[in-house]
Amino acid sequence: MTRGSTADVPAVTGHDQGVAAVTRLGSAGGEPARMAAVASFQPFRALRYDPARVEQSRVVAPPYDVIDDVQRAELASRDEHNAVRIDLPVDEGGEDRYQVAKHLLDAWQAEGVLVADDTPTFTVYRMTYDDDAGVRQHTTGVVGALELNPPGTDILPHERTTPKAKTDRLDLARGARANMSAIWGLSLAKGLTDLLPTGADPQLDVTDEDGVRHTVWVVSDPEACAAIAEAVSAQPIVIADGHHRYETSLAYRGEREASSPDGDAGEAGATMAYVVELVEDELTVRAIHRLVSGLPEGFDMAEALSPWFEPIGTPPGDAPVTTAMVAAGALCLVTPDGELLLRPRPEALADARDLDSARLDVALAALPEHTLRFQHGVDNVRRAVATGDAQAGVLLRPATVAQIEATAHGGERMPPKTTFFHPKPKTGLTFRLLG
Repeated sequence: MTRGSTADVPAVTGHDQGVAAVTRLGSAGGEPARMAAVASFQPFRALRYDPARVEQSRVVAPPYDVIDDVQRAELASRDEHNAVRIDLPVDEGGEDRYQVAKHLLDAWQAEGVLVADDTPTFTVYRMTYDDDAGVRQHTTGVVGALELNPPGTDILPHERTTPKAKTDRLDLARGARANMSAIWGLSLAKGLTDLLPTGADPQLDVTDEDGVRHTVWVVSDPEACAAIAEAVSAQPIVIADGHHRYETSLAYRGEREASSPDGDAGEAGATMAYVVELVEDELTVRAIHRLVSGLPEGFDMAEALSPWFEPIGTPPGDAPVTTAMVAAGALCLVTPDGELLLRPRPEALADARDLDSARLDVALAALPEHTLRFQHGVDNVRRAVATGDAQAGVLLRPATVAQIEATAHGGERMPPKTTFFHPKPKTGLTFRLLG
């Protein structure tokens, strides 16, 4: 978790680093440079569940890419209108799943279960939760329509993506002609959070099975919408989560432009985005750890990593291992024989990025052929090693907000699966039709 973390904090942090980074992209003068062309962020006529027709806690769902078959079935059984039925559809009644999603979306609108806002609106969305130390935290952002531009200018990806089939999301967009779930963007707009009204009368207020409270306010006032749009549209957006969905949206925009007589993509020229100010107080970033398997039998992982990492002993038993890692400035190797703190050797890793994921990539590249998997959660890593599902695990420290910002502005990307933003926004709070 990055709040209060001292792991790998660069010399310039928070908004100060954001200003420095933007300055580097512009002139050499002392004033922060504004991007010449920044993606527009606008309100839209959101499609929402009518709270008089459904119990909203029963129709929202986690993001599609963290749902397995068992959970998908459980969510679908909660309510016939659960969002998973259109965001992660299955073949039914002789129709392929993308036709199913389109027909359900149309039917729910015809039934009045889903109703479009009368005017373009923004949706303020806050997640409130307890962190690993039991401290109450929150993440507050705004859902709107983000103009689609190629990554690298005003849209800044912060990590490389793994090879992954993108046809599913593209086929869903083609079939349903809607944004079912929002990408997660981080805005450099200082003071954005203060512009987001979070007073009385939320449109939705539910607590999920993990104890996370999800609260939604609809913003329709023209002056408030204009202020939010101006603030977000004035600064670059860092993609926090949803890199593949963003790339899919770009591909779909291209298809719509190519098929339009005047080359206009219409509503497909933007994608639904949940935008949060890039500050420590609004974000919790967790690490995604590594599982290694397929190495020769009896392979000594600690010895193999020793040219790059100094073994400094087992973690103390009187504190969480993640706390011990931060205090020691170390990673942690998990094997069937126990756990071992590994401190990076600066001289051996001088050319690596200042990230645990980048340092470990250097060392893993020198190992015999093996299989590498990504796993969130310390207990999940320990379980995989204990059951023989993996030969070893390596626990990483989380990247900081400052590192994410600096990486994006430096024109580079973190290794795949470096960051896990917590908690995950729900699907089903809003949908966006693409015409």
